Amino acid sequence: MSVQESTTRLQYLCDTIPSLLRNSAEAEFKHKPAPGKWSNKEMLGHLIDSATNNHQRFVRAQFEQVPVIVYDQNSWNTYSHYNLLDSKQLILFWETYNRHILALIRNMDPENLNRTCFNGGETAQTIRWLFIDYVAHMEHHLRQMLTY
Repeated sequence: MSVQESTTRLQYLCDTIPSLLRNSAEAEFKHKPAPGKWSNKEMLGHLIDSATNNHQRFVRAQFEQVPVIVYDQNSWNTYSHYNLLDSKQLILFWETYNRHILALIRNMDPENLNRTCFNGGETAQTIRWLFIDYVAHMEHHLRQMLTY
């Protein structure tokens, strides 16, 4: 998949997913399917955390020499208390943050897509790779949320 295809996918997700999520009953949205598993609300929170950390990667990699930006996804989710927050607020924040990331990628100098960031894997990844992976990761979790 290319950056262009990923921006098109992310635009589509921002345009369609919020209304689908707002149709979920609150009890269903915060229901944990099993002990130790995330609710849909927590999964959306995880996607917000992913946006937060990837936003840093997309920006800092443009002016820093291979920044290191890793995070503990379970701790971020636990200490953000997503299941206790208002669903409408979370959905709006997810949408707004991803529209911001879309604008960032669309306005980025194409040469900067080759800049790298260390995200905890064995090697540093390019912004291009990180963005394409970011959208694919998001689609994976959104599919899970919409098929519960």
